[in-house]
Amino acid sequence: MTTLTVLGILGGQEIIIILIIVLLLFGGKKIPELMRGLGRGVSEFNKAKNEVSNMINDKDVPQEKKDVSSDTKEKSSVA
Repeated sequence: MTTLTVLGILGGQEIIIILIIVLLLFGGKKIPELMRGLGRGVSEFNKAKNEVSNMINDKDVPQEKKDVSSDTKEKSSVA
């Protein structure tokens, strides 16, 4: 099930009850710390994802340039 489907099943009262239970379990002081840690984790993940994406894109460009330059060298040596 997707998140949208799960939220569609839960009504407003159920969500409020869940939030109250979370507040009772973790307390008012602990929830901001948990959210801060979650935010840091998401930002670290996005940073790593972007680095890997950049590495893949950077590796693709030089290979294409090498292929083009090696093709011209081969053609000039054949002629």
